[in-house]
Amino acid sequence: MNEVTNSPALSVVVPLYNEEANLPILHEELRAALSGLDYEIIFVDDGSVDRTAARIEPARNVRVIRFEKNAGQSAAIYAGLTAARGATVVIIDGDLQNDPADIPKLLAEIARGADLVCGYRVKRQDTLVKRATSRIANAVRSRYTKDGVRDTGCTLKAMRRECVSALFPFKGMHRFIPALVKAAGYQLVEVPVNHRPRRFGESKYGLGNRAWRATVDMLGVRWLLSRRLNYKIRERT
Repeated sequence: MNEVTNSPALSVVVPLYNEEANLPILHEELRAALSGLDYEIIFVDDGSVDRTAARIEPARNVRVIRFEKNAGQSAAIYAGLTAARGATVVIIDGDLQNDPADIPKLLAEIARGADLVCGYRVKRQDTLVKRATSRIANAVRSRYTKDGVRDTGCTLKAMRRECVSALFPFKGMHRFIPALVKAAGYQLVEVPVNHRPRRFGESKYGLGNRAWRATVDMLGVRWLLSRRLNYKIRERT
């Protein structure tokens, strides 16, 4: 079994909401993908009302954050990121559509010098409506925030822990991680990743009124980036 230190090399953040059927499979896949690494897994239970929390297998390198009630994907991701102790942090969905086998590919880019590595889904296993909506949203968002990322909806990402300081908590934050990190001066790259059909249950963070909310968020982030403080210290005594 992998040992974990107080400051592991890698933290893996997994937001969960009613994923009791997916969780045991995901945990086993993560163990296989991370074999030989010094890592911790932080499962963030976003107020699940099923047996998700009970299905988390205790281990020395497993930590659990449980919300009192459902607060949303951004809240779960932010809580996990700020709790992470690893020098590198990976975010992966809890619904099995992201493939843990892709994590080493992202870590290799970090080793080559990237600060943030964003996966983009090839051969997406979603409905036509969801793919079309996502394509339009990504194009508009990339144009206005200038993050240059083709698929910000892909949760699978790896970043140096210092990148977390560029983020701040607001609803919808997870869609703007690349924009916020890039604006802070960090280097960003993209890599293609696998996307798998959902095996159990339904999407927990559905479309709903997402397009309108995302537009409002985008305008807010664009304003924030335009007002961002930009300075370098020449000397400190």
